[in-house]
Amino acid sequence: MLQYFIRRILLAVPTFIGCTIIVFFIVQLAPGGPLEQQIQQLKQAAQSGERGGAREGTDAIIPPQAMAELQRYYQFDKPIWQRYLIWLGVYPRPMDKFDVPVVLGKPRKAGAGLQIIVNKEDGQYVVRDASDKSKILDDWNVEYQKVDSVNYILRAYKTEYAGILTGYFGISNRYQEPVMKLVMERLPISMQFGIISVILTYLICVYLGIQKALNHGSRFDVISSAIVFMGYSVPGWALGAVLLVIFSTQSGLDLLPLRGFQSTDYDQLEIGSKILDRAYHFILPTIAYTTAGFASLTMLMKNSLLENMSQDYVRTAFAKGLNEKRVIWVHAMRNSIIPIASRLGFLISVFLASSYLIEIVFSIEGLGKLSFSAILQRDYPIVFSFTVINVAIILIGTLLSDFILAMVDPRIKFK
Repeated sequence: MLQYFIRRILLAVPTFIGCTIIVFFIVQLAPGGPLEQQIQQLKQAAQSGERGGAREGTDAIIPPQAMAELQRYYQFDKPIWQRYLIWLGVYPRPMDKFDVPVVLGKPRKAGAGLQIIVNKEDGQYVVRDASDKSKILDDWNVEYQKVDSVNYILRAYKTEYAGILTGYFGISNRYQEPVMKLVMERLPISMQFGIISVILTYLICVYLGIQKALNHGSRFDVISSAIVFMGYSVPGWALGAVLLVIFSTQSGLDLLPLRGFQSTDYDQLEIGSKILDRAYHFILPTIAYTTAGFASLTMLMKNSLLENMSQDYVRTAFAKGLNEKRVIWVHAMRNSIIPIASRLGFLISVFLASSYLIEIVFSIEGLGKLSFSAILQRDYPIVFSFTVINVAIILIGTLLSDFILAMVDPRIKFK
């Protein structure tokens, strides 16, 4: 079994790389990226000014050097394969704080209080500290940057290896903040929804599935199936909107909060009051979020127990005169719970539990809203970061599910 899991781990590496390549290239090649958005904003700003509307077109409004700076900032001055390797962190990228245009022989401020001077010595460019010209800065690079078809400018810059493999997920184009900072700010909300929904789903669905199996074909079975599948067929956001109308408006019962996940004075509350306040705000979003997941787990539990109840070993146990509860809860349940246990590996996904539409309905600033907004606005760093996180969670969850399945079912032999 150890060899099997080693092979699975090794197979996960090309799977991960393949998924990131597909998403990276699709997003990068899609129109309306951050560079196009920035250009459009500059065009609109120029056309609304004193000179606005004089000429049409990007070249008429944005100077070539400014365009070159924008392309360099968004890394569109490099081929797409190079941008992908930079994003991974296996190819050096220019450091924003130490990337400046220079003129030969003239001092230039280069960030962090440093002044540099670039000279051409023995046919090569040399970067020196302007305050101590005897000191050569070996970690600086010099290259020509193309401005247009005939003009170039000289740039001096330092490089670094910074990408997802080094733990650097970039800076959001929209928020101008580190992506991981934005994720970590919203992660507690997502974790709370995820943990609560998993606990409620397993507690309710496992028990309901058992009762449906023991009362198969009864009125209770039929009515509960109808309710469960109605909940499955109704989108969570639509159910949330209906619940808000019923429980949170003056035309309804007006019992629960209309929006948000905590009160405005939450920070001034005691710990016990904070828990109650969150629970009060989480009632409707949790119902909307978890209801759709009841059907699959409930029916899985029911069908698994029904299948095991028809097995020969259960009939043999009844024939030996064993108590019905003992046969069901000790013999049949032990094997019926295996399909449920195999899904436990994906519980790691509770850390990213989110739904954009549900968060919009309840005015919750969560991960779902952040990721969906990033897709619409082509905020590449956030989109790529969520791709990496979700792919990693799926791969890890699959591996954990196989491991748990092997632990609870000794009949399974991985080869």
